[in-house]
Amino acid sequence: LVAFVTFLCFAGARAPGACTALAAMEVLITALFCLLYLLKLDKKMSWLFWPLADIFNSVVAALFLLIVCLFATIINTNGGTLAGGVFGLGLLVLCVVDAVLLFQKISLDGPRGRNTPAK
Repeated sequence: LVAFVTFLCFAGARAPGACTALAAMEVLITALFCLLYLLKLDKKMSWLFWPLADIFNSVVAALFLLIVCLFATIINTNGGTLAGGVFGLGLLVLCVVDAVLLFQKISLDGPRGRNTPAK
């Protein structure tokens, strides 16, 4: 939702293409990951460790958001660009929190099942 609001702010303000494209890409990728988990396709496509791919997405998105949203808030051409930059920085925090929580939740050396007993 925050990524969509960021996209709307950048699109409405006619911000530089990188800002709008990054926000749109993050909305699309987040929607695809939600769809993947909702339809339980991660279980059917077990050849890829999806939580690790989600962590990778969050880290890369956070790096790009840091650069683009700082740029958007610094140039501050209009209110929409500033609002998009602020929402983008909020999205950056959410991406970092997502990556940290997922990294703490997964174990790379143990079994992947959900019903495994705790040690």
